[in-house]
Amino acid sequence: MASVSIAPTSGVREHCGNTVGVDRLPDEMNDMKIRDDKEMEATVVDGNGTETGQIIVTTIGGKNGEPKQTISYMAERVVGNGSFGVVFQAKCLETGETVAIKKVLQDKRYKNRELQTMRLLDHPNVVSLKHCFFSTTEKDELYLNLVLEYVPETAHRVIKHYNKMNQRMPLIYVKLYFYQICRALSYIHNSIGVCHRDIKPQNLLVNPHTHQLKLCDFGSAKVLVKGEPNISYICSRYYRAPELIFGATEYTTAIDIWSAGCVLAELLLGRPLFPGDSGVDQLVEIIKIFHKCMPPEAVDLVSRLLQYSPNLRSSAIEALIHPFFDELRDPNTRLPNGRFLPPLFNFKPHELKGVPVDILVKLIPEHARKQCAYLGL
Repeated sequence: MASVSIAPTSGVREHCGNTVGVDRLPDEMNDMKIRDDKEMEATVVDGNGTETGQIIVTTIGGKNGEPKQTISYMAERVVGNGSFGVVFQAKCLETGETVAIKKVLQDKRYKNRELQTMRLLDHPNVVSLKHCFFSTTEKDELYLNLVLEYVPETAHRVIKHYNKMNQRMPLIYVKLYFYQICRALSYIHNSIGVCHRDIKPQNLLVNPHTHQLKLCDFGSAKVLVKGEPNISYICSRYYRAPELIFGATEYTTAIDIWSAGCVLAELLLGRPLFPGDSGVDQLVEIIKIFHKCMPPEAVDLVSRLLQYSPNLRSSAIEALIHPFFDELRDPNTRLPNGRFLPPLFNFKPHELKGVPVDILVKLIPEHARKQCAYLGL
């Protein structure tokens, strides 16, 4: 699970000027029984629990007459770290399955917002939470361990790979990865009401065999409540929307759309669109250069995502029906090695709630409609 953004630890209140915005979670979150440390057994781990070969033992179950089950994880290697804590690859000794464990120092005064968000998420393009447990050290520090599915690559490393070979990423992969990014964003924005706030290639996990992409690291994610301030110093530098750069504390999920536009440009160009020295003010010039070497549909989509005004940016679902992705809707399209594309049209009912019929007809090609028979298209 590659590098995870260095962001303020979730679960801590956000300070905007003198206001302290208390975390507001959607009703489903407040109604849910979040298992506290009383229900999640704390396992005492010596040291930081991430040294290679170290074994962490935890128990699950034991409620409502269920048998208790012991699960042991052997730490294999650290794959990402930052101010939030550490992510390490581990193997479950009982099943042999490889997982990623994100270990964060837990402030005992607050519920962990990342855990609460992860518990709500269930989508093929979002990394899934398998299990979670607390561990303590001899210094009596409490750590929350999120056990996540392990995906071996990131879009960041895939971009670097093509750069090293002095090649452009094949356009079919750009379309495939970006379609799945938009699908993940449509789901978290519309079905869950969560803004990710740190979309960047390092937080996009890629399975190099199937080319399925999964959004990870919800450490900065938040439900944005209208009229309630949020911190503006959020999101990684090259991917920050203009409203964040100008210090806005009332913003919308459109900040993720701007970041996604930057990622699309980077997939196409092989380098960040706005590296440190060039500001968003140079957008017009950059897009002109970009124009010369890119397919017109790609330029059109990028320019719909990178609108200065947040309410002019395309939504994620509008992006999904853009002609740039028409090739993916063709039943004859295959990966360069001749294999089938990963599942792209297996929409669940909650993903499409409130989507107008004219968009649904463009979104789901005829050959895939039997997967969504509930729509009656």
